[in-house]
Amino acid sequence: MLSFRTLARSAPRTVSRLAATSMRQSVVARPFAAATMAKSSTFSMMRAGAASNFSTTAGRRAAADGETDDELSAKIESEIQIEEEMKASEQEPSSVKDFIDNSPFELIDTPGQEVVKLVRNFGEEKITISFSIADINNFDPYADEAALEDEELADDMQAAESGKRQNQDLENEMDESDLDEEAPAPINLSIVVEKPGKTAGALNIDATAQDGNIVVENLFYYADAKLAKLETPEAAQQRADVYPGPPFGSLDEDLQVLMERFLEERGVTQALAVFVPDYVDLKEQNEYLRWLSNVKGFIDA
Repeated sequence: MLSFRTLARSAPRTVSRLAATSMRQSVVARPFAAATMAKSSTFSMMRAGAASNFSTTAGRRAAADGETDDELSAKIESEIQIEEEMKASEQEPSSVKDFIDNSPFELIDTPGQEVVKLVRNFGEEKITISFSIADINNFDPYADEAALEDEELADDMQAAESGKRQNQDLENEMDESDLDEEAPAPINLSIVVEKPGKTAGALNIDATAQDGNIVVENLFYYADAKLAKLETPEAAQQRADVYPGPPFGSLDEDLQVLMERFLEERGVTQALAVFVPDYVDLKEQNEYLRWLSNVKGFIDA
């Protein structure tokens, strides 16, 4: 589930984007006024240049001292304390410890990196599941609300034209109750199944962990297993050139069921679907604290 902490941090960024947009529009609207003021300011500066040498030198000296550094460092320290207090008050989900203790997967989590990997052997197969905390940072919990409002507006117009509004009140009540529920962040999974020593190829399954379920979206086959794992522009281009196969949902239903069982036998289960979003939320908090500490250390150096 998307934590309150993540929602709270996303709000200031949204306000900043709106403010920046307003400023850009204001600057574009008054180019000629800005040019006129610039000419007048240049003339005044030339006339008073000799008298301002001392004040300019003093200004450069003040800037070199970094008068904002202490205030910025104190603000970051305050943010660190808030995050640490929230972390201490939040109990680690039992799903995380249970999965790590009982799962056959080895957890590979490199501090400072967004991507987390789960690796295991299954018979002669090697299975690697990758996911990223970027999904929770990029998730917009209010995106569905905007789409819902547009849909409601279209429905209202259509209902007004036809004179049919008998179910409108009931639909509004249902929509409001849906919006009251916290929307979870879907986490994308890249599942790579290899057979080292038996074949050079690999299966690459794109899936999503959300609401305690694994939803398979696409199934790829690569003749070279390295192509499924390399994260380079060249590898991405080569993957784009490979026939992707049809969307998983368009396959024969029996084929879909058997592929889902294939994944379950290899540990891609409901327990994994619960673990991944909970672990992503914990890691995102740890990485944010590490980032704050690194920035503060740089400012204080």
